[in-house]
Amino acid sequence: MLTLQTIEAMTRTDGEGWGQAHARRVLVLAERIGAELAYDREAFAFAVMLHDWGAFPRYRLPGVDHALRSRQVAEWEILPQTTLSEDQRMLVLDAIELHDYRDTRPVATPEALLLREADFLDFLGVIGIAREFAWGPNDLPRCYERIVARRDALRGRFTLPRAQAIAEQRFATMQATLDLLVDEALGEL
Repeated sequence: MLTLQTIEAMTRTDGEGWGQAHARRVLVLAERIGAELAYDREAFAFAVMLHDWGAFPRYRLPGVDHALRSRQVAEWEILPQTTLSEDQRMLVLDAIELHDYRDTRPVATPEALLLREADFLDFLGVIGIAREFAWGPNDLPRCYERIVARRDALRGRFTLPRAQAIAEQRFATMQATLDLLVDEALGEL
């Protein structure tokens, strides 16, 4: 049987250095924004560890959205090897499928809402800026454009009060950091 610890180790191995770190940040953010939510913490932890596996080279498929691919991998390869109940598996799969910021479909479970908003938060602030530059390419204007586009796509998407408050802080941090970047780039952006 696969345990959460085994899946976390697989996330570290297959996640190209970013997978496990991102998942851990999402777990911490979820604790901060979901303190008043009633949700299945075990199912949620599995969803967090598995939500980006479709973006890992080992599982990625050209032309298949990473959220859908992550759901497929979880559903067919991972969850059948766990002790999660069928209801918990459905919570995991739903949360994984709906986590991406480009997906505007409504969520129906607290686990899906929490994963979505915690994941959104990890695209904001200094960490959000750093993530975009880490993905490359080594093209300052192109990375800047992606940062601004993702930031703008996330405005107004938060529904949990604590997520809204953190998002506002991170939006302000991003703006201040981007203003410095524009200033230091001497008009190249």
